[in-house]
Amino acid sequence: MTGASSVSEMIAIRTETPDDVVAVREVNELAFGQPAEPDLVDKLRQSCGEALSLVAVEEARDAIVGHILFTPVVVESHGRRVVGMGLAPMAVRPDCQRKGIGSKLVRHGLRILTERGCPFVVVVGHAQYYPRFGFEPASRHRLASQWDGMPDEAFMVTILDQPAMTGVGGVARYRIEFDEAG
Repeated sequence: MTGASSVSEMIAIRTETPDDVVAVREVNELAFGQPAEPDLVDKLRQSCGEALSLVAVEEARDAIVGHILFTPVVVESHGRRVVGMGLAPMAVRPDCQRKGIGSKLVRHGLRILTERGCPFVVVVGHAQYYPRFGFEPASRHRLASQWDGMPDEAFMVTILDQPAMTGVGGVARYRIEFDEAG
């Protein structure tokens, strides 16, 4: 079998371990071509115990080829504080891109977060990519980005627990490390 599906099938998704730190940094450096994202991941790993960090492992080589990180995002609404997650960053080695690895990371992460009762996940990303996972403009759910000038189509949300989000609206605030990275 050849093609994207066969490559994706040879990829295992698992939780990041301490032994993965160097490889995760390398994946982010290669994917983004700059140190900002890998530095952000390192800071969040140190400061955020509630993060969900997953790696994609190419089983044949036992090599990490992708990484995704979810960290808490808070919306304060009508005296309520609702904590969801923000997807950022997601990285796949350039030589492994366009093979379904990123999609597999996103789906796996969303499945885990749904099982954990996470009410929502926000992402700043490509409007042509993320809707396949249930993301839509956050403004449709009365959610706004904390960053001024964010294009409406780029700031998206997927609601994982509709009852928990009933009546919730406002500014979605990422962890301070995101502002420091900017």
